[in-house]
Amino acid sequence: MPESEFKNNWKHKLHDIIYEADTRAGKLFDVILFITIVASIILVMLESIKSFDEKYHNFLNISEWVITILFSIEYIARIITVKKPWRYVFSFYGIVDLLSTIPKYISLLFGGIHALAALRALRLLRIFRILKLARYLGASNLLMSAIKSSRAKISVFLFAVLILCIIFGTLMYLIEGEESGFSSIPVSVYWCIVTLTTVGFGDIAPITPLGQFIAALIMILGYGIIAVPTGIVSAEYTAQGRKINPGPEPKIPLNSKSCENCLAENHKDKAEYCYNCGERLYG
Repeated sequence: MPESEFKNNWKHKLHDIIYEADTRAGKLFDVILFITIVASIILVMLESIKSFDEKYHNFLNISEWVITILFSIEYIARIITVKKPWRYVFSFYGIVDLLSTIPKYISLLFGGIHALAALRALRLLRIFRILKLARYLGASNLLMSAIKSSRAKISVFLFAVLILCIIFGTLMYLIEGEESGFSSIPVSVYWCIVTLTTVGFGDIAPITPLGQFIAALIMILGYGIIAVPTGIVSAEYTAQGRKINPGPEPKIPLNSKSCENCLAENHKDKAEYCYNCGERLYG
């Protein structure tokens, strides 16, 4: 086997293990990665407990270094197994992987920064690829697509809600005044947002009958407003499912392959070439 072909074959196999969830080795890698991430987060949390840290500081420190080195090796491996490394480096997961790896190194210069290693919690987003949980992988992709498609509608809706909060907040400022805690329009708008979202901190409350009546209307309106974004995303979710496979029972794509050239995902089942750049999908 020519040396160049051997290198490519080696990279393909390593790429399948790291980026895919279709092979036994890929599943095992994802499971080990998931366990390591969880262990790292637990260690960081335990380290924040002073009494525990004083008793087991050396163990926690050594364990964190071992995990950091493992993540560093994984990060380098992800870079060398793709044809265009910068695409991974500047991708969402690439940035998350970097941010979750460097805190321990930075802690050598600035004490306490290693606590930022808790950012590794973001890596738990990879859980959908573990053990080829295809139903959850496909559903997560479908949900993300639905959210992206409905972002314009949701943005308009949120803008309308913000206008309502400004109007009601200004109205409550005029009705209640500083005596009730509505000391300014921004504070009144803050109260309106808290009330509209049904959070209800209770730090500010109307005392006049008219103010209480308006507050009651805002509370009732809040229940309806909360349901609107859910309805928008749900409708878009159904529409996206119909686009993938028209019919009474839309199927969710189970393919977890990632393109070595452009890192594109969400390929159709049994696809042999990348829909984005045309590169052959190995594995």
